[in-house]
Order: sequence, then structure tokens, then C-alpha cells
Amino acid sequence: MQEPLSADPKTERLSGTVARIVFHSDDSGFTVLRVQVQGHPEPVTVTGYLAAVSAGEFVECIGEWNNDRTYGLQFRAGEISVVPPATTEGIEKYLASGMVKGVGRHFAKVLIDAFGDKVFSVIEKEPDRLSELPGIGKKRMEMIIDAWREQKTVRDIMVFLQSHGVGTARAVRIYKTYGDNAVTTVSNNPYRLVLDIQGIGFKTADTIASRLGTPSDSPMRARAGIRYVLQEISGEGHCAATEERLVRDSVELLGISEDVIEEAIREEIVNGGLVRDEMKGVPGIYLPPLYRAENSIAVSVKRLAAGEPPWGKIDASEVMEKAEDSTGLELSTSQKEALKQAFCSKFLVITGGPGVGKTTLVNAVLKVIRSRKQRIVLCAPTGRAAKRLSESTGFEAKTIHRLLEFDPRSFDFKRSRNNPLNADLVVVDESSMIDVQLMGKLLGAIPDKAAVILVGDADQLPSVGPGAVFDDIIASDMVPVVRLTEIFRQASESMIIMNAHRINRGEMPLNKEGKELADFYFVPAGEQEDIRAKLLEVVVKRIPARFGFDPVRDVQVLTPMNRGGLGTIALNAALQQELNPDSGSGISRFGTDYSKGDKVIQLINNYDKEVFNGDVGVIRSVDPEENIVTVDFDRRHVEYELGELDELALAYAITVHKSQGSEYTAVIIPLAMQHYMLLQRNLLYTAVTRGKKLVIIIGQEKALAKAVGNSEVGRRLTNLVEKIRRESTPDEGSSV
Repeated sequence: MQEPLSADPKTERLSGTVARIVFHSDDSGFTVLRVQVQGHPEPVTVTGYLAAVSAGEFVECIGEWNNDRTYGLQFRAGEISVVPPATTEGIEKYLASGMVKGVGRHFAKVLIDAFGDKVFSVIEKEPDRLSELPGIGKKRMEMIIDAWREQKTVRDIMVFLQSHGVGTARAVRIYKTYGDNAVTTVSNNPYRLVLDIQGIGFKTADTIASRLGTPSDSPMRARAGIRYVLQEISGEGHCAATEERLVRDSVELLGISEDVIEEAIREEIVNGGLVRDEMKGVPGIYLPPLYRAENSIAVSVKRLAAGEPPWGKIDASEVMEKAEDSTGLELSTSQKEALKQAFCSKFLVITGGPGVGKTTLVNAVLKVIRSRKQRIVLCAPTGRAAKRLSESTGFEAKTIHRLLEFDPRSFDFKRSRNNPLNADLVVVDESSMIDVQLMGKLLGAIPDKAAVILVGDADQLPSVGPGAVFDDIIASDMVPVVRLTEIFRQASESMIIMNAHRINRGEMPLNKEGKELADFYFVPAGEQEDIRAKLLEVVVKRIPARFGFDPVRDVQVLTPMNRGGLGTIALNAALQQELNPDSGSGISRFGTDYSKGDKVIQLINNYDKEVFNGDVGVIRSVDPEENIVTVDFDRRHVEYELGELDELALAYAITVHKSQGSEYTAVIIPLAMQHYMLLQRNLLYTAVTRGKKLVIIIGQEKALAKAVGNSEVGRRLTNLVEKIRRESTPDEGSSV
């Protein structure tokens, strides 16, 4: 139903049952709903901002009608609140939505047929009556009762939270974190939600605080806002912020005076919530974990670089002949120098682009060191990178998380300085991907006697997390660095490798002349729609027909951004429809359909499930009754409940950043001037070097030229170079 509000004749109140969630953004909360409103034969499209909502829930919206040029008539809501469903139809949809574990679509209908709109009362007050129904045995009945008991507590919390702008899914997480004390905890300090509950940002907590009467200039708000700003800055890759920027950004966010912000910074430093450190004479402010990580790396580099390698002295000229004989390859001059360096160094960095022989060099080192009966450990930051390292060396390689034995209960690693790895040599591949906190943990767990080799490509994108550790260790000049630049003859025949190096030098890539199939193509295209049409044609038809590659298993679209017509969201929707015949038959969550056969990517580290940010898998089955999706990650099946699906996204198209550490048979890269802020050389170089057998760039030549020519990537604010130098340089007057 709808009714005008007297304050503004244009403003109306609209209420009804959510029939379908068309779109929901976890980042902003922007939501598009189809709502069944009394008096309207067809569901009404409602747009607005909502933390979470499920099909079947009843919503009350305040806003106005808008005839959108593209999408037609919509109700644009300035405020949406969720209330428990009252009609049997709404209750059935609510139960079928997965909010109550053990009740799917089938049993929702069974319950409604038996108890009608009294079903909530029966579950709560007469739960034994559930066993009278067909298919509901003791186990399912107990599951429903337990879930309902939890839901009842959650509902009480939810009523409180929804009155302050938080929806169902977040309420469940808040309950699981704080238990029965949720209302008290949130009332006392709503800003705790930002630190404790994944998916709740500062703005949501700030809205709750405002509605609870927290003054805008309260010290609690100022301190929470400062930490939030610093977290956002670390999300840009910085380990710290200058005090000047922190004050400026905090004033802009909070709308309060500099004096209040500066006092809040002082209080946070005194209480240990922030750390101040001089960065080349400029005051810098750190979040404590990032400050500790930088210090830990600096100490570890000094510790691990000291002394002799555990294998003793090796005659490099003698073993080089054996290495060449055993590998069947003739080592280049730079590789021979690198091999000498590797045998006499406790801490070594090996860097270089594709085709320069990093793998050959590592294999030669491993063969010699293994012959000395040394314990060798290999690791990489992602599962795919670890698998590739295993295949290329013949040694077992683990992800860093597995190597360090992450413990979900303590949310820390079992391996540490006090419980080090059992190793004489630790080789770390794709080191440029490793952020400051993970590198701090890894180096800290390596024993004093062991040698370390960090392998990576310094010209690729830096880590997704804060820091530029690989670059900083190289820039410190405190450890030996081997730079391989010589492209091997076999590699030089690849247009992918040749063009990757051209891009890295700031030169435009070339297409191969002639009609023979090549491994690299630039396909010129016009505006966004032309690029999109050509991309779909290439992925769905041309690549399978001309190269025989499977469009789901072998082809990966890499795009610079998530949003827009060439972003991951739009391209995934289009590719899913074209490539998955079962699309639309699965479970829908926040506007995304998860169906059998869909390619998906894990968005966050989930240590309980042992799946990590960037892992790609395929949905093997969908159970609409239990609302469970089973994903195959490299032959390991992992189950997701409905409320956990926000950890997954479709992966027919992913961002270039998410592709780091992975290789794909074929890579397709759309480039347009709409990506202007992301048209950077290292991003394009990283995307191109992900392809093994085929790379196709589809886009505007102007955009390609912009990316190739733009090497001015903003320097991340870190202090690691200076810290490594300070630790590793003896004090004047001290004996060495």
C-alpha cells in the first residue's frame, strides 16, 4: 500500500513484500528491489540504500516516484526499513530464503500448508508439532528449532538495529560476534562494529551512533573516524599517513574542527591505538599492526642475511657444469653470476620479467642444494602460484598460509619466531604480491641458520594489501639482488613475452604479420558497446573455434575495474548468460545468480574453509532446499550457506589485481578511456604476463597508448627502506 506524507506532497510511503533482489552492492548498500505492493498487479521497482534484505521480507519505504529514462518507473526511496512478514505468502518466501537453517523452498511450503500464518508461533511455542509433518525427522526438527531460537534472539536485536539502519544479514553477524550482549555492546560504542564485524563500515556505525544521540564532536566519534580514515589509506597500499593528510581527511569525513581531530590523534597514540614515527623528517601515523610488521621485516632481514649459508662453501664453476648437464640448458651470463651469488648468500632477491629464466635459475640452485642434503621449503602467496611452483621445480610448494600453519581459533600462525620452520633454504615465489603483514610473519618464522631466496617481478603491480615490500627490500641495498634481463631464444619467439617487455619499456605492443595464428593480438574497437560486443564474440565463439580453448576453463577476462559497462559486474552477467546453460536455475543472492557450472572467485580469506582471496573455482552443485552451494576449488569441494555467498563473486571476468600470482591459458583485456585513472603501465604489464598461450587486448588505441605511456604510479608511503638500512648498518664506533 502507499500513502502520501503531509510534509511534502511528492513524498510517499510504500510498503510490500520483497519479491526479488535485482541488485545489491555490499560496498555502498545501494539496492534495487522488486516489491509486491497491494493494489499493483506487477511488482514495483524500488531503489535505495539498505545494509541487507532477503526475498519474502516486508519493507516500508519513504520516497518518491521517478520515471527513469533507461529503467522506467521506479520508486526512489530515501529510507527503507525491513519488518517481519505478516502474510502467508511473505512468511513462505522468508522461510524459503534460507534465513532459518533446515527450511528451504520445499519445507517452507510444507510448513505454510500445515500451519498458515501461525507457523512462527508453532515453531516457537509448540515445536514438537513439526515432527508430525512428512519429511521432518528429529534431526531436521532440532535444526529448525535451534535456528529459530537463534533467529528469535536475532529478531530482537534486529528490531533494535533496523531502527538504526542495519539489516538482517548484518544483524546475524553482530549476534554471532556479541551474543546476547549485542544490543548493550552496540549501544555503548557503535563504532566497535567497524573493527569487529566484517561488512560494516564507519558510515553505518556513524549512522547508528547519531540515532543513539552521540554528539558529532564526541571524542569517541573522532577517534573512531581517525582509525577509519587510516584504514582507508592503508587500503590504497600505504603503511602510514602523514599527520597532515590524516588530519585533513578526518576533518573532511567527520565535519569537525582540526583541534578535536588533533586531540583525538594524541589520545589514540597515548592509548596505543595509533603509532607516530618520523618518516624522513615528516611525522607519520601508523596503525599498530603495520608499524610492527615493518619493524619485524627490518629485524628479520638483518638476522637472516647474517652469517654463512647452511650448506657451506660451494665451488660455483664446478657445480655450474653439473647444473647445465642436469637441466639440459646452457645458462646465460647473468644466470651464471646469479648462481654464484645464490651459493654464497644467506638472503638473495631474484627479479626479472617473463622469459628471462628465473625458473631455470631456481631449479639449478635447488638441484645443487638438494645434493647437499639440505631441507628445502618452497612457498608462494596464492594456491595457483604454489601449484605452478611445484610443477616447475618438482618440489612440493605450499601457500604461505599453509606453510605457517594458520590457526583460525587464535587467528594467527602457529609458526613464528618461537616456533620456526624446519628449513635450511626457503624459496618464496611471486614475492611482489606479498604485503607487509604477511611478509613480516613469513620472515619472522624462518630460523636464523636458514637461507632465503625471494623471487619475483618488480615491474608487476604491488601487493593488494599495504606495503611495497619486494621493492623496498631491493631499494634498501642491504641484500644482494640479481636482475635477470636476458630473454632466452625460445621465449623470444613468443609475442606475449616480446610485447610484455615492449610495454615495460614504454613501447607499444606489436601484432604479428601474416595469417598464421599468433599468441598475441590487439583488436581495435570503438566505444564501450563495441568493445563489449567484440569481447563476447571473441570469448564465446572465436577462441573456441580457432584455438580450441574452453571459454570457461581456459579463458580469463581481466579488466581494470569492477564498475561500468566494461567492469567485472557487467561483464560477468553477460558472460554467465552466454557460457552457462544452467544460468538462472540456482540460488540468487543480492542480484547475482549462483548456478551449477558458474566460475566463481573467493573475495576474502576464509581460514575455516581454507579458501583464500583470489582462489577461483567452479560451482559443482546447488541445493535450493538447504540453500547450499558447493564449489570445487582444484578438486576440493567447499560448501557455502546462503549467508556466506557474499564471499563469492562470478569469475568469468575478474580485476587485474585479483589475477596476480595466477596464469591462464588465454587472457582477454578490455581497454577503454573510461578506465582513465587505471590506465597504468604496470597494470597492463601484469595483465599481459598472466597469459600463457594467448593474450588479446580489445579496445581503443588511445587507451592502450595511455596505459603504455603512464609509468607514473603513485609511490606508496612506507618507511621500510630506512628501517632496513638502520637495522643493517652498524652504529659508528661499533665493531663488526
